[in-house]
Amino acid sequence: MRGRKKVWMTTMLLTLSVLGSSLTVFASDGKAKYVPDMYASIYSLIPPVVAIVLALITKEVYSSLFVGILIGGVFWSGFRFEKTITHVFQDGIVGVLSDSYNVGILVFLVVLGIMVCMMNKAGGSAAFGRWASKHIKTRVGAQLTTILLGVLIFIDDYFNCLTVGSVMRPVTDQHNVSRAKLSYLIDATAAPVCIIAPISSWAAAVTGFVKGEDGFSIFIRAIPYNFYAILTVVMMVAIVVLKFDYGPMKLHEKNAVKGDLYTTEDRPYATAENEMEEGKGNVIDLVLPILVLIVCCIIGMIYTGGFFSGTGFVKAFSGSDASVGLMLGSFFAFIITVIFYAVRRVLSFSDSMSCVPEGFKAMVPAILILTFAWTLKAMTDSLGAAEFVANGMQKAAGGLVSLLPAIIFLVGCFLAFATGTSWGTFGILIPIVVAVFSGTNEQMMIISISACMAGAVCGDHCSPISDTTIMASAGGQCNHVNHVTTQLPYAITAAIVSCVSYVIAGFVRNPFICMPVSIVLMIGTLLVIRQVTREPDYGDLSKY
Repeated sequence: MRGRKKVWMTTMLLTLSVLGSSLTVFASDGKAKYVPDMYASIYSLIPPVVAIVLALITKEVYSSLFVGILIGGVFWSGFRFEKTITHVFQDGIVGVLSDSYNVGILVFLVVLGIMVCMMNKAGGSAAFGRWASKHIKTRVGAQLTTILLGVLIFIDDYFNCLTVGSVMRPVTDQHNVSRAKLSYLIDATAAPVCIIAPISSWAAAVTGFVKGEDGFSIFIRAIPYNFYAILTVVMMVAIVVLKFDYGPMKLHEKNAVKGDLYTTEDRPYATAENEMEEGKGNVIDLVLPILVLIVCCIIGMIYTGGFFSGTGFVKAFSGSDASVGLMLGSFFAFIITVIFYAVRRVLSFSDSMSCVPEGFKAMVPAILILTFAWTLKAMTDSLGAAEFVANGMQKAAGGLVSLLPAIIFLVGCFLAFATGTSWGTFGILIPIVVAVFSGTNEQMMIISISACMAGAVCGDHCSPISDTTIMASAGGQCNHVNHVTTQLPYAITAAIVSCVSYVIAGFVRNPFICMPVSIVLMIGTLLVIRQVTREPDYGDLSKY
């Protein structure tokens, strides 16, 4: 604890000294576009790295993110106090909260929080818990059901995280599955499933970055080479079925079996345990609102893509605006749910309205972390982190062609991890890959685009500042740093096997050979890890 405080105090003193070293500088530049001296250099990656390292060391995510934001502002301003403060707050925090896409996601998040509160208050969640207790008898069954639901809800990763969490949390709690394990299962069925689902907001994003080609066709052909996404699902199922865990997750699961679902003292969502009420509700009071939410969100997304103006379904989905579509869909689902509960007399109108502030309050931790994560990304963008990585990528493209998919995968991992965005990583790397291989080696272009997607999802999966990781913590109601530290060994294992698979794919270039080989490698790796870490994990195995 003392060591952690020393690290924290040293970081704060360094930050304050950097800011204070230029208190007298208040010069204002002209109207010419300002380019910082550290633009597109290795320094552009220091702010997110500092934030991530601090979060993992101190276990305190808010201040760690803010220190990273401040360092980004200092580097951008050239160590000038006034420019640092205005950049951090005006271009950073205010800028990301003024962005229509971000606001749409926040509205969707809040409405989902309100609906979860309503489902709890109406007794729908409690009724589903009673139903599940009769049909789901074991911890393995609870975890496999969570995975299955996560795979079925492939429309959007945000929607996936919060919906799966709200539905399955009572069930996994009843079977003493740790909140860290629940958050991992949610996270591992969010982005990894969305990136291999042709009808999803992620498929829409990827096809939009493939200029001059048939983006949707390329996406379909790239699915068998998306090793990280597929191997993550394989790994998840294998770990649950083989009944073993390793790394920090093992401690969380041991404690969960004994009744402690959180392990650490910091449990920001612990009060939510008392929010579930018996009420008059039935299973239909949870299932119908969820189904309505899914249908409304799909309709909202195809609406933004022009489906009702004559555009085809697939094209409308690929051209949709996920933020607006999810926001509109969740709003109409909320209205329908209020009417449905009133008609069934399980929740009065006034009771439904009382859930509005409660639902908002439940989402405050996720909103705060998202805001800081978006601001940190704005700082790295203003320092040219994307350009720095893109320049390095273009230099590497002229090297060993057969190893290029593995190199692209690693670059995508690093960029998405440092910036916390997978879509931004797609936007940087995919156009470079298309430019290198288009018209010369189509098969290699497919493999390399898949490596871009896999690397972006992997880095996004590992990163503490990724919005999907934050959403998974919120969905599982788990301490954010706990979720990151317990998930990291699993994600790294899948990443190593994926990287080896891309080396093989660079030479073999046949999905019918590469995919089975990668799955065998994944399962073999897990069996070795299981043997190495073997011990009585959870006491009496009859509980399974």
